[in-house]
Amino acid sequence: MNPERSARRGRLPLSLRRRPVSWERQQPTWRDARPGLIAEALKRAQDRPSGNWYVVGVSSALGGDRPVARTVAGHEVVLWRGAQGRLHAGPGVCPHLGAPLADSPVRCGTLVCHWHGLALDGSSFAGWEPLPAFDDGILLWVRLDEAGGEEPLAAPVVPARPALTRGVTAVYEGTGLCEPEDVVANRLDPWHGAWFHPYSFVDLTVVGRPGGHDTEDRFTVDVSFKVAGRLVVPVRAVFTAPEPRTVVMRITEGEGVGSVVETHATPLGPDERGRPRTAVTEAVVAASDRQGFAFARWAAPVLRPMMRTAAARLWRDDLAYAERRWQLRSTGRFPG
Repeated sequence: MNPERSARRGRLPLSLRRRPVSWERQQPTWRDARPGLIAEALKRAQDRPSGNWYVVGVSSALGGDRPVARTVAGHEVVLWRGAQGRLHAGPGVCPHLGAPLADSPVRCGTLVCHWHGLALDGSSFAGWEPLPAFDDGILLWVRLDEAGGEEPLAAPVVPARPALTRGVTAVYEGTGLCEPEDVVANRLDPWHGAWFHPYSFVDLTVVGRPGGHDTEDRFTVDVSFKVAGRLVVPVRAVFTAPEPRTVVMRITEGEGVGSVVETHATPLGPDERGRPRTAVTEAVVAASDRQGFAFARWAAPVLRPMMRTAAARLWRDDLAYAERRWQLRSTGRFPG
């Protein structure tokens, strides 16, 4: 990284672009974004163990008298909290006559089927068997050994994050007609950022990649986040894939060092036309050592909707990217 640029980052969170480059005049990245390089990074991610854990929801959404439910790889699952706040999970189909437990209420920590009143306290009962579940403080995970087919792990592979007490967290959730690998491949292509998302990213340069000068399995990017007009926040970010369905972007230099953006892709099952559906759950944990960041933590209830809106705009485009990739793969027309 340029020393002058690095020093400037250390002094001010914002920079003024001196000579902005218009979108069409920026340096083309298609030669560097080699399909084989991205495919190899994707293959290595797919070979890493997940322990059969899948992200199924947002921790803050679980509580009160309603469960959280999702179909994962064709399996209906339901999660709720017991009377002492303990996380429970299991099949989302009532073993009695097949009622959808997603529509059933929680009463005093017990999930009560709304068809005939079968009550579940999280333990084995009447043919219903619990599933391993994990709450990492931001996201909810469930382990489905039948769907995953791997050697089970006791806990999911949760990326390192800033302490939640010093950060501001927001979670985006969306769904696309594609497979998890299409979402992961999108995130392992950092070269598309300034071309495909010019409203958010400018001055993007990939300065490290697997197989290049960087010997670690990661992509390192210098990029500026647009604020307003010529005002930007320049950072260095590193992209890694710790498991098959997760990609993490971590800021390593510039404003917000240690902040992370986690993208999790969860297979849901086919739609009515047989097309695969994948849920994207993206957790942003923003942190900063600046004294003024205390105000951001105080204003978190206002900032979270803004952060989710920004993520939704990016994923409107990125899900179209992932869906297009799946369409080409499914018809044998994908390049490379």
